[in-house]
Amino acid sequence: MANLTTSFVFFLLAYVTCTYAISIEVRNNCPYTVWAASTPIGGGRRLDRGQTWVINAPAGTKMARIWGRTKCNFNAAGRGSCQTGDCGGVLQCTGWGKPPNTLAEYALNQFGNLDFWDISLVDGFNIPMTFAPTKPSAGKCHPIHCTANINGECPGALRVPGGCNNPCTTFGGQQYCCTQGPCGPTDLSKFFKKRCPDAYSYPQDDPTSTFTCPSGSTNYKVVFCPNGHVGPNFPLEMPGSDEVAK
Repeated sequence: MANLTTSFVFFLLAYVTCTYAISIEVRNNCPYTVWAASTPIGGGRRLDRGQTWVINAPAGTKMARIWGRTKCNFNAAGRGSCQTGDCGGVLQCTGWGKPPNTLAEYALNQFGNLDFWDISLVDGFNIPMTFAPTKPSAGKCHPIHCTANINGECPGALRVPGGCNNPCTTFGGQQYCCTQGPCGPTDLSKFFKKRCPDAYSYPQDDPTSTFTCPSGSTNYKVVFCPNGHVGPNFPLEMPGSDEVAK
């Protein structure tokens, strides 16, 4: 009986080791409510200033993204809309958000037993953000950020309510969307890259924008408005504009 019990314990330990989950803590330091979104795991959560949300993502999770939505209004059934980052008019996102939205993207336990992660402005910018491993290590396993006042400095052609849109959504075409083969930076993508060197500025901006950590070695943290404040051109929630139960 003792041998059977020992074997069962080892089986459980092996199972847990093979199916570990990474925790990603999402924190809102903005002076307004952010409606955090996460797909394909998590859905959505209202975060008032100072609140956090922990997402547990299993090994093998890929094509995952976390973003913040602003100026949302949902009813008790979780239906409504957001000025930026809206995902089909629902609180619990199952698809991607509508640009502009600053993205934290990740894929866990992929090629070479590595986690791949980045901040992307390919869908534009709405909220400043940091994305960081909780246990940084050598190489490209270190915190990254995009905290410039991009909304306030946004080129006129890309400016939209609550954010700064991306050139592909605004103009379309191979030059900006890179859907038909190789492409390079443009004057508009360089606007984003100059202000946020860590972040993707166009779809093929891989060499300077993809970061990795050994799989299972660290958890992660995403922080909206990591400096705890924003400039006068960032969107502010007005009283009564985010009415729904938490």
